Amino acid sequence: MTKVLYPGSFDPITYGHMSVIEQASDIFDEVIIAVMQNPLKNSGFFTLEERQYLIEKIYEKAKNIKVVLGSGASVDVALKYGCKALIRGLRGVTDFDSEIGLATINKSISDGKINTVCFFADSAYQFLSSSVVREIFNLGKDINDYVHPIVSVGMQKKLKRR
Repeated sequence: MTKVLYPGSFDPITYGHMSVIEQASDIFDEVIIAVMQNPLKNSGFFTLEERQYLIEKIYEKAKNIKVVLGSGASVDVALKYGCKALIRGLRGVTDFDSEIGLATINKSISDGKINTVCFFADSAYQFLSSSVVREIFNLGKDINDYVHPIVSVGMQKKLKRR
């Protein structure tokens, strides 16, 4: 069984992320989505647990997709769950350049055990990021073209609680 890990902050998960997940789930036996806090990003619309819950709801009927909370190095989380590779999504040349460096470092710090596999999100979502969705949402604009309805409802509920 070939397992892969898709680490990310997913704050919130977008249709771009989902495009990558669905491509990977067609190829690999199991895709483990690791909801992680990126210390370099100022993410925090949803708590880690809320993000995990939303993603689990979206994929509750998927047989080969699992959602976990992760911390530390992505390669350590991958090794913990018996994964052979990390999944990464690419939006363009800038992502490609940074992912090459990350892939090299991740392979090195995992003693060659973890490779990186990159997928391109559907072309309709090449521009999309979680931060763009948060910005659109905070401007009071409709986000339904960019996120699953479960996420949209979750964001509306969270806004009302603030």
